[in-house]
Amino acid sequence: MRRSGLSKTRERIYTFIRKFYREHDYAPTVRDILRGCRLSSTAVVQYHLNVLEKEGRIHRDPEVFRSIRLADKPGISSVPLLGTVAAGEPIPVPTAETWTSQALEIMEVPEEITEGKQLYALKVKGFSMIDALIDDGDTVLMEPANTAEDGDMVAVWLKNEQEVTLKRFYREGETVCLRPANKLMEPIYQYPENVEIQGKVSAVLRKL
Repeated sequence: MRRSGLSKTRERIYTFIRKFYREHDYAPTVRDILRGCRLSSTAVVQYHLNVLEKEGRIHRDPEVFRSIRLADKPGISSVPLLGTVAAGEPIPVPTAETWTSQALEIMEVPEEITEGKQLYALKVKGFSMIDALIDDGDTVLMEPANTAEDGDMVAVWLKNEQEVTLKRFYREGETVCLRPANKLMEPIYQYPENVEIQGKVSAVLRKL
């Protein structure tokens, strides 16, 4: 039933957003809405999104890509996607395509995945963790941490190289071994003072 005062266009937009979430598990962009609702311009979309936000039906951050969130989604947690992490050779950070302090977009995941933790998300680039069922293009949910136990899967900042990588963490004598989960790749050995733990893998969201 349509809420009083809500135009047919806004109802169509709101219905499209809900359907898009069900099908993709992430928010549509303004252009997704423009195409999906066959509207005349992005300005029209923005106007109706502003009204929906004032009515409290959606929440969004204008500085964040895909940040539209439905207000009536119980059991859902919002997780910021911060960038990309290498699961192969380490890659330089921070850049616009790798690691940022600002969310690139907001992901919505079931609360049972986050378990009340404040997590952040990183897209995986590479195949070094393939035997741990983490493929190129998957998303890892990270729990912020600056320490790790042997065997933990972590995002590691290599200070001298100014690079970050996703590997399993082990202490071996006076060095740290960053071990891939791929028999075709060699482990990376570093001195502890060059290794900074950025977070531990809490969950994996696999690409479709």
